[in-house]
Amino acid sequence: MADFQVVVADPEDGTTYQFEIDGQDANRFQGRDIGETVDGGAVGLDGYELEVTGGSDTAGRPMREDVPGTELKQLLLTGGVGYEPEVDGERRRVTVRGREISDDTRQINAKIASRGDSSVDELLGDADEDE
Repeated sequence: MADFQVVVADPEDGTTYQFEIDGQDANRFQGRDIGETVDGGAVGLDGYELEVTGGSDTAGRPMREDVPGTELKQLLLTGGVGYEPEVDGERRRVTVRGREISDDTRQINAKIASRGDSSVDELLGDADEDE
């Protein structure tokens, strides 16, 4: 059974929220690709929709949107996800994971795609702490 750490970004105010999920909630993410939406109820954000923006596997290798499936690939990269060159024109062979979420995925990055009726703080119970 897979368990994930889901990091949800709120594009409106720049805050991030981290959730540990397993069981049925983790199954909602299984087989999804980068760019697809998932019901926010999986992380306790009922009425919200989350868009998967990336992630990494158990060894810390990043997921890339341009690599199909769940397999590991060695790519010659000039920049982008997984490699930041130090000088212009530098290339490096980097091992990355495909764009589909699988049992090998450990962290899923997502952002809020559509909002529900309640605020995030109300749903997570943080509204009382702010007052």
